[in-house]
Amino acid sequence: MRIISICPSNTELLAYLGILDHLVAIDDFSDWPESIQHLPRLGPDLSINMDKLESFQPDLVLASLSVPGMEKNIEELEKRQIPHIVLNPQSLTDIAEDLITVGNLCGIQEQALQVQQKFLAIIAEMKNRALTVETFPSLYWEWWPKPVFTPGSINWLTEISELAGGRNEFRDVELASVQTDWEDVLSRNPDYILLAWVGVHIEKVKTEVVLKRPGWQDLNAVKNGRMAIMEEELYCRPSPRLLEGALKLGKMLHPEIYRDLLFDFQ
Repeated sequence: MRIISICPSNTELLAYLGILDHLVAIDDFSDWPESIQHLPRLGPDLSINMDKLESFQPDLVLASLSVPGMEKNIEELEKRQIPHIVLNPQSLTDIAEDLITVGNLCGIQEQALQVQQKFLAIIAEMKNRALTVETFPSLYWEWWPKPVFTPGSINWLTEISELAGGRNEFRDVELASVQTDWEDVLSRNPDYILLAWVGVHIEKVKTEVVLKRPGWQDLNAVKNGRMAIMEEELYCRPSPRLLEGALKLGKMLHPEIYRDLLFDFQ
């Protein structure tokens, strides 16, 4: 079977399912795992070269509406009658269901079910650990610095926060992504500031940009040294790797509870 992925989260889903050997091409931003970096590139996920994609004669193309602007690619896939599936995961449950959906389409039903069970078992174990947490710190996740965007309640980072024994500070806003402002965050005074700027590699995220904001030097998170730069690829993509991010976060927030927990995420 000839498969093409046109966004990173789908590529990582295929890796988790163990069927990377069917991939024949990927988008420019699929940067994990290392084993597929030699594959032909089709351009940025929002500007896929459809002529090039079609030349690979794929049996299945994986697209995703979790990437804003992907609709243009989907319209072109439909126009050209290229076999494809459109995923749109907003939660860990959605990701678990996508494992089965993609597995069935690729003819690996039993393998996909086993992978899903492993995925759900990790979630269950982390939930059990979280039940032993006495104090849940509030977490301000920053997706973009100006204007400020942060995840709301309808987002996987609210789930990830809870699995790790924390609380998303903006879980009271029933949106997937919330545009707020510096004053709002300042008034909430979160226990942690977690910077995961979408599409920005960790080495390019600058804490000094945040510290220049009026009054932010007085935030509890800053005074207590609880501002951290988080890997965008572990927190901003709706793929099974979110659990790797959850475990890393848990060990940061509550090392005594999560320290001995080990999982093989691939």
